Order: sequence, then structure tokens, then C-alpha cells
Amino acid sequence: MVARALTAAGHRTGLYTSPHLVTLRERFVVDGEMVTGTEMAAALDEVRTAIDRLLEHGGLRAQPTFFEVVTSMALVIFRRRRVDIAVLEVGLGGRLDATTVATPTAGAITTIDFDHQAHLGGTIRAIASEKAGIAKPGMVVVCGERKPEAVDVIEEVCHRQGATLVQAWDGVEVSASSRTGLTTMTLRTPARSYAPCTLALRGAHQVGNAVVAVRLLEALDAAGVSVPPPAVVDGLTRARWRGRLELVSFDDGREILLDAAHNPAGAECLAAYLRDTYPEGLPLVFGAMQDKDIEGMLRALIPHATQMILTSPPSPRAASPADLGALIATLKPELPIQVEPDPSTAIACAFRFGRSICVAGSIYLLGAILPTIPQPRRTG
Repeated sequence: MVARALTAAGHRTGLYTSPHLVTLRERFVVDGEMVTGTEMAAALDEVRTAIDRLLEHGGLRAQPTFFEVVTSMALVIFRRRRVDIAVLEVGLGGRLDATTVATPTAGAITTIDFDHQAHLGGTIRAIASEKAGIAKPGMVVVCGERKPEAVDVIEEVCHRQGATLVQAWDGVEVSASSRTGLTTMTLRTPARSYAPCTLALRGAHQVGNAVVAVRLLEALDAAGVSVPPPAVVDGLTRARWRGRLELVSFDDGREILLDAAHNPAGAECLAAYLRDTYPEGLPLVFGAMQDKDIEGMLRALIPHATQMILTSPPSPRAASPADLGALIATLKPELPIQVEPDPSTAIACAFRFGRSICVAGSIYLLGAILPTIPQPRRTG
């Protein structure tokens, strides 16, 4: 949303996100377009040369990680493209993330929930402390999280770092309604009022993301990066994000809902959408990584599934479909289960049980499925 609005405001905008679904090029976007493979390769050559030089002269003690290399590539690409502003998504946590080499004008912390506990800690306070590590002197930090234990930590870190904290919801009035899976919202912030607009991204949880995006854009505008209200609205109504409650419709009336939910918090958002949009349930294709909280995801999603088709994302970390089936049998024994290890076969199987199906549980799973979908009409 933020990157789209900045482009609409006339700024050449770089967007760096992770992970990718199908191609590494997805991580490097300028004004809404992925960079070319040639640009990506040239950036890698420059980064590789720098790594070799630093290793030779002692500037690096070890080879950098994959994410460090890719982040360096993004910064090289954006410099070469002469972007006016770059939007960098943190990879993991914040305090130790490679993206913190940048000196930001403003940043955002959307919400705090459980994921990657082995790296970020096992409590909300610990995770909030890691994510608050993006705070740097002089910058504005917009916080969408409202859990008191998380907010307290974020406030402490911002104060210590000399960053200005903006609580995204303070002084904000929102009204929202959903129809056919899309949400229309009216928003008034302390700075501006925005007429009713329909969010391009599906799911009621996107209202919270939109509030954070708007407050971040307003902070940038106040800092001298002009983002007028029409550009903000453009960001909300025209943003695109593959694999996040993405509805793909086919000419024969079938449709497939693709969602990258891979933790309980994401599964809860998907479950809320399914409850409102498909109240009678639908067949669910599910595959997950074995190091994720699979039971937490399944507890959220199972009530909305008429049939479970269990498959295996293409990764050595993938959970066994047979193990998933055994777990589901303990959670809801009466729920019909099919095991189809190949994701493409799983999709075909699911369509035997309904005209509308859902795929969720893993980013890797979506990455395997997207290239197999024959040029559909994408509606969301």
C-alpha cells in the first residue's frame, strides 16, 4: 500500500520484500514492476565483487548470509535506478535484520504475534523488543500493535533511541463494511479525512494494515515527502500482493483462493475471511513446514473446511501429508481427508469436491502452485 501510494504521488519508488513466491525478481520492484533478470544479475556481480574484496582484506570474517546478499542487491538496484525513496520490508525481527543498514526517515510495526520464536523469543515482549529494533534516532515509528505488553516495549525502545513513536490508532475514526469479500472503509486521522474507498487487498484485517499505511504516509508527508490524499487512496485501492487472499477466477466459473498463511495469526485472518465469505465452507488444500505451529493453524482453519486435501510443499522442511492427516483425525475425526503429495494433483482433487477451493499453509506451497495455474482472470 505504501509503495503504491508513493508511486502514485510521483516518486520513483523501490520496494524490497521477502520471501518470493516463484521468482527471486519479485523481491526487487521499482514503480510496481519487477526488475529484469539482467539487472538482478548485474547487481549480484557487484555484490559478489565487494564480498570477495572484503574477505580478502579482512572487512568480513565470514561469507554473508543469503538474505544479507539479497538485501545488498536490492540497495544496489535501487541506487542504479535512482529511486527517490525505498520501502524495505524487514526479513526477520528487526534488531539484527540486514535491512537495518539503511537510515530510515520513517518505519512501521504492524502487529506482534508468535512466529519464529527460536530466533525472536517466546513471549510477546521479547518479540516486540526485536521488532522495535528498527527504531533509529530521529525517525518516526508508526505502531499498529495495541497489546499493552508489546506497546510498552516499543515505547521504551523508541524513547531510548530518540525515535518519535506514533500510535497508529490514536485519534483515528474508522468505519468499515464488507461485501463479496472486499472491504470498504472510511477513515479520519488527526491530519486528514478520507472518503469511502474499497481496499484492493481482501480480508477485514487489511483495515488495520491500511490505518498503519496511511499514518506512515502522513508521517512521510510531514517530513517533506509529498503524499497528497489522492495518492494515499490510490495506494489503498490499487495495491496488489500475490498470494495474500488472492482470488483467481476461471472462465468456467471455478475459483481458487490462495493465501500464504503459515502461522496461527495468519490462519485466524484467513479463517475470518472464510467464515464471512464462504459460510458453508469449502475444500481446503493444505501443506506446511514441519517447524511451524501446524496444530495452531489447523485449529483455526478446520471449522471452515468441507474436505481436507493434504499435500507437500517442495521443501525438505515440509511436513508429511500423512502426519498432517493423523493430526487432523485427532482434531476433527469426521472431516474427510485426501492425501495427494503432489500440489498440482491436490488442486485437481480439490476441484472434484467444489467449484471454489482454498490453498493455504505455506508460502512454498503457493510458490509451487502459482506457475501451474493456466492464465486465469485474476480478480483480487
